[in-house]
Amino acid sequence: MAQEPLIAVFVDFENLALGARDMKAGKFDIKLVLKRLLEKGRIVYKRAYCDWGNYRDFTREFHSHGVEMVDIPQTRQSGKNSADIHMVVDALDLCYAKQHIDIFALLSGDSDFSPLVSKLKENNKRVIGCGVKSSTSDLLIGGCDEFIYYDDLARVATSRSRRRTTKKVVDKKDEARDRLVEIVDSLSADYDELWGSMIKQALRRVYPNFSESYYGYGNFSELLQDCESRGRITLEYDQQRGNYLVRLTQKA
Repeated sequence: MAQEPLIAVFVDFENLALGARDMKAGKFDIKLVLKRLLEKGRIVYKRAYCDWGNYRDFTREFHSHGVEMVDIPQTRQSGKNSADIHMVVDALDLCYAKQHIDIFALLSGDSDFSPLVSKLKENNKRVIGCGVKSSTSDLLIGGCDEFIYYDDLARVATSRSRRRTTKKVVDKKDEARDRLVEIVDSLSADYDELWGSMIKQALRRVYPNFSESYYGYGNFSELLQDCESRGRITLEYDQQRGNYLVRLTQKA
């Protein structure tokens, strides 16, 4: 099994909170971003920066997801730049001190972080950005190895939630199949070839308590085969690898 990429997440929270408010998506939901990142690797570091006195309603959610909240009270002299500077310094410190971290995820749309992106890439780090379309700098987008729009994550989550509420309650195997297809759908954007072992690894990162036996399957292959029998994925078994090549046949 391939080694999981290790991810450090840095959140410029005020930038995202204001962007989500302006796009009328409701409150910014950190869970959507963390879930997408967990599909890409294992998150080992999570920090969010802002004057948390202005955003007390979000602190419980961030605590529940294990995000360290760095409180940077704003003063008339410092303004938001103080939080940005702290985030840049911490990211560079981590880059130099922890060579094993593969990916830095910068959650912001602020062009002020473009020099940080360049410096991280100089140190052979992959940089993934995430922000709201309307408030994200083209300079920042162009510098990142990959950029995730929060708008897209929110839209997909809303669509899936509506489908779940209109769906009749059925056996719990439906939930297992839906989760698997959801992961296949997301990973298909990242990989040309998607193997069963990669999907299982991502499922366990996104849903740590996921167990195919709980859903009534003897092993993970049975779950894959069940999804194929229902026309949701196609499987091609590779004898040499002892693994399934998986393709999506129905959008999640």
